[in-house]
Amino acid sequence: MRNSQNSAADDSDPIIRVRGLVKKFGDHVVHDGVDLDVRRGEIIGIVGGSGTGKSVLLHQIVGLLKPNAGQIEVFGKSVRDTSEEEYRAIRRRWGVMFQDGALFSSLTVRQNVEVPMREQLDMPDDLRETLAGIKVRMVGLPDNAQGKYPSDLSGGMRKRAGFARAISLDPEIVFLDEPTAGLDPIGAAAFDTLIGRLQAALGLTVFMVTHDLDSLHAICDRIAVLAEKKVLAVGTMAEMLEIDHPWVREYFHGPRARAALKTTDNDEVR
Repeated sequence: MRNSQNSAADDSDPIIRVRGLVKKFGDHVVHDGVDLDVRRGEIIGIVGGSGTGKSVLLHQIVGLLKPNAGQIEVFGKSVRDTSEEEYRAIRRRWGVMFQDGALFSSLTVRQNVEVPMREQLDMPDDLRETLAGIKVRMVGLPDNAQGKYPSDLSGGMRKRAGFARAISLDPEIVFLDEPTAGLDPIGAAAFDTLIGRLQAALGLTVFMVTHDLDSLHAICDRIAVLAEKKVLAVGTMAEMLEIDHPWVREYFHGPRARAALKTTDNDEVR
């Protein structure tokens, strides 16, 4: 696990604050009173079993789904009770990377990275292209990837392109939805390293939905466990290992967890 001061940071002024969140799909209740604080500058991993609503929580925070009840504040402002203009200003300060990058298939990598710039910024075409190229290089893609289409890329390259788009507006928060899903162990470890390096270099707060134990061990400052329709626990990996809840124990003490812990203890990401 990375060495960070954020796990001891003050919770009194969280960059993301969720209180009493309720989300239903018909009669099915996914969240029933979710509370969560995310600290500025940390990497927090959101975990939980299938159907616990990890991605649903992310989608509510960024405004893609509307909660049935509860409050969500980002940068100290409500994302529910705000004007469209204020919401656009808040949204300008975060970036999102969806599973598999969610790139537009008809656009090249560079054009995909330019999309948020076109939507949010008024700048000359040549400057926008230059900035997009810088973001592509920042995520470790070669220059010749800029002109390729998503279908020409490997899964790992598509994820990196999606990450480049997520940071195209120099955000303060990046939301990552299963960033290492579908990658082989080497590719997943490389992507963890990329997340950690860019977080440190850009001063990002990273909200990461994941099921990848290696990622939790390697780069997360804290972990939030979704279970029983709520956030059951939030804490460091060491604190997770002390929790006696059946699912938490199975998840963090099972064979895969022991393998991940052994690997990252011997070869930390940073």
